[in-house]
Amino acid sequence: MRYAAITGWGMAVPERVLTNADLERMVDTSDEWIVSRTGIRERRVVGPGDSTTSLAVAAARRAVERADLTADDLDLIIVATYTPDQFLVSQACLVQAQLGGTAGAFDLGAACSGFVYALSVGTQFVRTGCYERILVIGADTLTRLIDYTDRATCVLFGDGAGAVVLEATDQPRGLLSTVLGADGAGSEHLYIPGWATLVPESAPLVQDAPGTRPGLRMNGNEVFRFAVRVMGDAAADAVERAGLSFSDIDMLIPHQANLRIIDAAARQLDLPREKVWLNLDRYGNTSAASIPIALCEAEAAGALADGNNLVFVAFGGGLSWAAGVVRWGTEGVCRDRACWGAEAKAGADGPAA
Repeated sequence: MRYAAITGWGMAVPERVLTNADLERMVDTSDEWIVSRTGIRERRVVGPGDSTTSLAVAAARRAVERADLTADDLDLIIVATYTPDQFLVSQACLVQAQLGGTAGAFDLGAACSGFVYALSVGTQFVRTGCYERILVIGADTLTRLIDYTDRATCVLFGDGAGAVVLEATDQPRGLLSTVLGADGAGSEHLYIPGWATLVPESAPLVQDAPGTRPGLRMNGNEVFRFAVRVMGDAAADAVERAGLSFSDIDMLIPHQANLRIIDAAARQLDLPREKVWLNLDRYGNTSAASIPIALCEAEAAGALADGNNLVFVAFGGGLSWAAGVVRWGTEGVCRDRACWGAEAKAGADGPAA
C-alpha cells in the first residue's frame, strides 16, 4: 500500500500586527466584543512589501528545506488560495518561478477549506503512483479585500501562508481519510462582489480608499450556523472513514476561524481543550493558510509525536467544507526514486507484470 507522508513543513506571516486596540480606533468595536465572539486578539496584515507570492514562497522554502529536498526534487506544486497575485498566471507558477525547478504547478480554489482539499488532491497523486514528491501550500492575503468600515468582517481575518511536502511511503502515514463537501446554494452568504474586476499584484484595495471598491461580504449568522453543523459532522465522518474512534485521536487541528465554532466541533469529537490546537488569538482567520500554520506551530511546540492521529477540519466560502485524518511521521519514506519504480508504474498503468 502506498501513502503520502508529510516530510516537510513551513509557515510565514507578515511582520505587521493589527491588534484589537488598533481596530477600536478604526471602526465601532471593542476588544471585549471581538474576543467574546471570536477569540481573536490580534492578526498579521500584509504591508507594502508583502504579497501572496512572497508569503507562499517563504513557507515553501522552509518546508522543502525541512524535508531536506530542493525545488528540483519536486514533481508538483499545488497552491490553495483565493487571493492570487495574478489571474492568468497561476499562483503556483509564481511560486515555482522563485523556488526553481520545473514541477507541474496549479492552483486550487476552495476558500478556507482549500488546504485540506489540496492535501487530498496531492495525496491522490502520490497514492496512485503518478508522483513521489509534492509541495502543497495554503496561502491567502485576504486583508487586501476587507472593508475596514465593516466591523462584522474586518475583525476576523489575517494573512499568512503554510506549506507541507508529501512523499511516498509504504507505511500508513499522511492523510488516511478525506471528507469533502460543498453547498453551492449557500454561496450568497460569503463572497466578494466584483472580484474579477479587482486590481492584481497584491495591491491594498479597500484600506486606502474606503467604499471605493467592494470588500468581502458575509451573512455572519448563516455562516456561523453552517460552520457549527459541518465542522463537527465532517470531522466525525473523517474519523469513521479512517477506521478509528474518537479515543484514537491525539489532536484536532481545526481551521482557525472562531473559537465558539472550534469548541462545538471538539465537543462533537469528545475531545478536551488540551487536544485542540489553537492559535487564532494571534493570527485570526488566515483562510487556506490556517491549518498548515497551526500544524507548524504544534510541531515546533513539541506537541506532535510519530504515529499521532490528527484531525484537520475546515469550512469556507462555497459554502465548502473539508476534513481528514492525518497520521504524523515519516516511517517508510524512501528517498531513492528506484524504490517506487515498479509500484509507480503499477499505480499508473495497472498491476505490474
